[in-house]
Amino acid sequence: MPTNPASGSGRCWWVTSDPLYVAYHDNEWGRPVTDDNKLFEKLCLEGFQAGLSWLTILRKRPAFRAAFAGFDIEAVARFTDAEVTRLLTDPSIVRNRAKIEAAIVNARAALGVVEEAGSFAAFVWAFQPPPKPAPRGPEDIPASTPESTALSNALKSRGFRFVGPTTAYAFMQAMGLVNNHLESCPAR
Repeated sequence: MPTNPASGSGRCWWVTSDPLYVAYHDNEWGRPVTDDNKLFEKLCLEGFQAGLSWLTILRKRPAFRAAFAGFDIEAVARFTDAEVTRLLTDPSIVRNRAKIEAAIVNARAALGVVEEAGSFAAFVWAFQPPPKPAPRGPEDIPASTPESTALSNALKSRGFRFVGPTTAYAFMQAMGLVNNHLESCPAR
């Protein structure tokens, strides 16, 4: 069973020895989240992560939180072109216009989802797949699943951006809809 020798504790293979990454793995990744704003934050950060390492995003997460009003859905939905300009000049975050605009569009779409489903969490958790056996190694973990494809399609149909099936699956893993800690991982 593959483990990460750098972590020295049998953690999942993707964890480096960086203390920030270890803390994220041990205390956050795969733990069920039902808070709308935290779910929204993670969905946005998954979009910002596209093409970058997750550790880069983790290091910038405090700055992202400050720049995006703590990922309060209602606050981000009110962002204007002036906020986009401000964010594009903020070196502490990922300054990609498409990703910044997607976060704002996604906040507005999330408000519609809240109106439709009662909460963003209720909507997202409706896509939780049935439990599966613990993965023994990375080869047992797909890049996407029928459920992540369905979530991606449902989000896109409501106007969300940067939410492809692979991004949706990474989001599902991180937010605890799926437990993909390895069978040997102590965080499982």
